[in-house]
Amino acid sequence: MFAIVTDPIDPHALRESILDPAAGGFCSFEGWVRNHHQGQAVLSLEYEAYRSLAEKEGTRIVHEARERFEILHARCQHRVGSLAIGELAVGVIVAAAHRDAAFDACRYIIDEVKFRVPIWKKEHFADGTSGWVRCDHCHEAGHRHHHDHGHGQVHHARHG
Repeated sequence: MFAIVTDPIDPHALRESILDPAAGGFCSFEGWVRNHHQGQAVLSLEYEAYRSLAEKEGTRIVHEARERFEILHARCQHRVGSLAIGELAVGVIVAAAHRDAAFDACRYIIDEVKFRVPIWKKEHFADGTSGWVRCDHCHEAGHRHHHDHGHGQVHHARHG
């Protein structure tokens, strides 16, 4: 249901793994490595995870989604290691009888994974600095997260 992977994520294989004739709705989310963050050019990313805990908590999140929403199947994979711009870092897929449940469960899974699963992102910037990010979307202007938690920060280090 949830896996930390080192190889590239295959969204087609993920989709194939949940095909079900009872499903009338399918929703997916793909998180790609982008080339910018907070006005800085990003060259690449590294993801690290506390693998055993991450997989346990990620699986718990997928189970919660199955209990909260009327869905048939759900999967999530998160990649770790060095990733280039444009590569797929995380994939979430959900199949349900109806679209609303698929949309709601997909959003629930990615939001909870970003908040609860021990996965850390290090961005490598074009200016030679790098920074670890835990919850980068929490401090974006106007973001309202449904959890009561502190805002993430980027810690920069100059490489010489």
